[in-house]
Amino acid sequence: MIQSEGLVAAAEFVLSMLAQSKIGLLGAILMALIFAGIRMNHTRLAVGAAVVFAILMSQA
Repeated sequence: MIQSEGLVAAAEFVLSMLAQSKIGLLGAILMALIFAGIRMNHTRLAVGAAVVFAILMSQA
């Protein structure tokens, strides 16, 4: 229970930071895919979204 509350708090923080940055909507969608992949235990989805997010962050 505490772990899911921590993930929700971290997701809210990350999404609020992304909303204020250059990355915007695409970054928010990628972060949602990462969290959804982790939550559903789909490692390919989570890793793929994390790689695309890292590439996007390096270009920003």
